[in-house]
Amino acid sequence: MKPIFLTSIRIPAIKLLCAAGLAIIAALPATAAQGQKTIAIAVKVAGDPWWARLEEGLKEFNGAHPDLHIFMQGVSRSDGALQAQLIEDLIAQKPDAIGIVPISPQTLEPVIAKAQAAGIKVVMHEGETQPTKDFDVEAFDNAAYGRHLMDELAKGMGEEGEYAVFVGKLTNVSHNQWVDAAVEYQKQKYPKMKMVGTKNESNEDAATAYRKAQELLVAYPNIKGFQGSSSNDPVGIGQAVEEAGLQHKVHVVGTSLPSLSGNLLKSGAVESISFWDPKLAGMAMCEIAVRLLNGQAVKDGDDLGIEGYHHVAVKGNVIKGAAWIDVTKENMDKYKL
Repeated sequence: MKPIFLTSIRIPAIKLLCAAGLAIIAALPATAAQGQKTIAIAVKVAGDPWWARLEEGLKEFNGAHPDLHIFMQGVSRSDGALQAQLIEDLIAQKPDAIGIVPISPQTLEPVIAKAQAAGIKVVMHEGETQPTKDFDVEAFDNAAYGRHLMDELAKGMGEEGEYAVFVGKLTNVSHNQWVDAAVEYQKQKYPKMKMVGTKNESNEDAATAYRKAQELLVAYPNIKGFQGSSSNDPVGIGQAVEEAGLQHKVHVVGTSLPSLSGNLLKSGAVESISFWDPKLAGMAMCEIAVRLLNGQAVKDGDDLGIEGYHHVAVKGNVIKGAAWIDVTKENMDKYKL
């Protein structure tokens, strides 16, 4: 097992803990000042640019709310068991609320139930189907987003031909919602298109996506498109397409950031990317956590005071904004993330 790598907004010290013979690197967040409430955010993989951007939102939100102490932690690789262990450690620190971007909802169920039993409010992001939670904050309707990605892919492919799909993890809720909705929509609207193989799992790693895309280009020489879900999927797939000299012949779309996929957009190896700003999503998670801690209701049509979340749809304990952005080489310079 690899060590857990953690980041925090305020880290005064690092110490090495040993448990069951396993070395775990744990970041120690500064103790909250008297009267401050603490919100801990557990993301997927620490050090990834996507989560670094989310942390910017936490810092900005914390700056506007000095009565809070907010910090973020993540694990070294996309592994549900490691994330569950991380959340166990966070529960022991007794925060008032925990925000979680789940790797594997099933794996997290016991620790989320433990957090709630300890009186800790739990706010998910990308965890719509997580059974146990106080609220889940989604940037948009996931099925609608998946259909939108398929429209983008179909446009590049001329609405016919073979394509492959990628997810970060087969256990990832939102990635599978996007792909499932996209494939079902394709069968209805674009009958001349055909998905080849099964869902390809990249482990949210560009190198893995690159290797699997290379294999697919060989296995399916007539393939015309790829749809990626992890922010690193278009990076790895696009590199494979570029190396094969298939720009503008094989079309790549998916979720990513301009900072990750910009060069590939310029070269034509990636056709378009879509995303929501993780910075704003992090702020939305904190806003919901604050409302829960203050005993405030969250209602359909509420304005969270955050771009993309000004008129949220609330159904049960799932909150949906309207926050996705489409980027091509023509408009990528507008977005500095």
